[in-house]
Amino acid sequence: MDAVRVALLREVLAGTEWLGATRRFAGALRGSVVSYGGGLLLVGTPAYEPWHLAAHLVDEAAWSGTPELAPTLVRHDTRASGPGRLSVGLGRIEAARRGETLLVVAPEEVGGALLERVHDARRGGAKVLVLGSGSGSGSGGSSGEGELVSMAHESLAVPVGLELDLDTVQHLVSAAAGENSLPVGRGRRGFRDRLARLADVLTAPPPSRW
Repeated sequence: MDAVRVALLREVLAGTEWLGATRRFAGALRGSVVSYGGGLLLVGTPAYEPWHLAAHLVDEAAWSGTPELAPTLVRHDTRASGPGRLSVGLGRIEAARRGETLLVVAPEEVGGALLERVHDARRGGAKVLVLGSGSGSGSGGSSGEGELVSMAHESLAVPVGLELDLDTVQHLVSAAAGENSLPVGRGRRGFRDRLARLADVLTAPPPSRW
């Protein structure tokens, strides 16, 4: 989802809680990784690996000049993966320490090995953020993730049944994380702000002739 589509999505969501909720969550993510100079670990569940979020965060890191946003994708099964950043297993979460940030994307309840390692990461001093689907009715609070959310420093739940799904929320979060890191200077608007304004202009209905 490119910047123009994100801008259009935000227009659709104007007046709802989701723009503020995603920006607050993105601000917590950005603030955590920038404060400590990086160290972002991203993990999903055995059935869901957040490849697209990883790619978008890498792009946002480059576009915004904030390399700390580029994550290390932690995988449940590394046997068929390649070298480097794509071959990091769950043991990396267990080894997480203070100054590192762990972002968990969970479309369903988690347990077992992942839950234990998230607990280890939090106990080791890492900041834990959870983005997931659940039965809750709002953001930043409890949802269907149960124990996982109880361990999180920050969480954002997408209630089941909304037209706004978890994948869409991931796009909003990654875009906001990159935008919020842009420096503000001399009253000039950032490139992505200008692009969003251009999208508004291009998609506006033609003016009435009467």
